[in-house]
Parts: sequence; structure tokens; C-alpha cells
Amino acid sequence: MAGAPVPVGPPPTVWGGGVSATVGVGRNDLVSGEAVALALPPGGLGYRILSGMLDVALGIALWLFLWWLSYTVTGDLNDAWRGTVSTLLPIVSVIALPTVTETLTRGKTVGHLVVGLRTVRDDAGPTGFRQSLTRALVGFVEMYACLGLPAVISAAISRKNKRLGDLLAGTYVIRDRHRIEEQHPIEMPAGLATWAVSADIAAIPDELAVVIRQFLNGRHGMKPEPRAVAARRLVFAVAPFVAPAPPRDAPFEDVLCAIMAERRRRDTERLEREARLRERLLR
Repeated sequence: MAGAPVPVGPPPTVWGGGVSATVGVGRNDLVSGEAVALALPPGGLGYRILSGMLDVALGIALWLFLWWLSYTVTGDLNDAWRGTVSTLLPIVSVIALPTVTETLTRGKTVGHLVVGLRTVRDDAGPTGFRQSLTRALVGFVEMYACLGLPAVISAAISRKNKRLGDLLAGTYVIRDRHRIEEQHPIEMPAGLATWAVSADIAAIPDELAVVIRQFLNGRHGMKPEPRAVAARRLVFAVAPFVAPAPPRDAPFEDVLCAIMAERRRRDTERLEREARLRERLLR
């Protein structure tokens, strides 16, 4: 591709006719600053049902044990005290237990630990006490009072298999044992380093950045003709976000490498500046 000018003007469709512009980024993916899609797949409905059954069984078992223990200990107390203790039992066994467990383990109930799941916020961050308490309170109604039917129906029709407690808490459950493959940084081509450093690189859409990253990672396994066509189309797509144009004799793949490497360098420097600023302000 050496000697071919980098095209300018409206980019053609990179992903083909009729295909969504989010090809390369799953609906449940997050995009890192290096344009790496971090897949956090939600736990399957079967895993969620199994996990929920284990948690409910544990809650009922603890409830019965505490009920037996309370009548053994409070046998000499009056009915009012026994009634108070009996009222507190479900609060401790089916609300306090999962709330404390999830809070301390950052999103894991006993059922999650067995099956290999974890509850996270919708932004993929760790859950806190508020989210855990909301899930437990709603779970008491949908899992115990309604025998789990609302939870199963909600999980079956929601995009991330969310039960009602997840919808209200802003959480969802992921497969905690899912492995994320580490991706190596894109290297800067030596001949384009000067151009890339001085170029104005606008915010590239995450979808396009991930497609470019995936192409650069997998290009060596492609046949020459499809590889050349894909590189040319991606340069067309990213051209509106970069100025000035790179040298006219720059290979398309080197142009993509230079843009992604420089984008990563700038993001890294920006994050470091922000970290130093926060450190100075918090002294």
C-alpha cells in the first residue's frame, strides 16, 4: 500500500451494508483507553437460578435454625418477647446475611461463590452496601414471598438477566471466572512518530477504535487482499478524526498503528496528569 494517498472526505461504511456500527464491541463490553473491549458477560439464566436456589436454601436453613434456637433460649420469656424475636429472624437470615456477605466480598453471595458469579454495578464497578441492601430487600419479596417467580421472569426478559433487585439497585451479575485476555500495546512505526506526535487526533468513537485494534491484532492471520482492503477502509473511516493527513507514502497499516499508539500515549499522559493533580489537591 506504499505510495497510496490517505483519502479524505466522508468515510465509507467500514462494517458492510446493513451491519450495525457496533460490530466489534459487544452490548455488554466496556472499552478501555487502549481501545480494548473488556467483555464482562452477564451470568447465564441457569447459573443465576442455581445460585438463587442455593442462597434461598441457606436463608431458609438459617431461618429455621434461628427459630429453633430462639425458642430454646427464650422459652421462659413472655409471648411479646418471643414475637419480637420471631419478627427479627427473617430480617437476620434473609436480609442481613446476604447484605453483609455481598458487602464484605464485593458482590458475592454464598451461591455466587459456589457457582462462580459476582454482582457488579451497571458501570462494571464493585457494589457497595447500598446496592447489596437494595438487592436483599427486594429479594425478600421476589425470592421468598413470591417463590422466585418475579426474579425468573425478570431475568428471562431483561438484557443482562437482571432480576427486579438488580433493576432497582443498578447492578447485574457477571461470570466471575471469565478470563479477559491481555492485549499488548500497538507499537509506533518509526517513520510516523513525528507526524503522530504533532497531529490533532480527535475523539475516535469507541466502536471504531475497537475495530481498528482488532484488525491490527489479527492482521497477520489474514490473507493479503482482504487485509489490504480492510486497512484501506479503516483509514477512510478514521481520516475525519485526524489532521493533518499523514505522509502520502505511508502504508495504511502503519498509519493505523501510529494513530492508535499515539492515542494510547496521550491517554496515559492525561491519566498521569490527573493523578498528580489529585495528589496535590489532597495533600
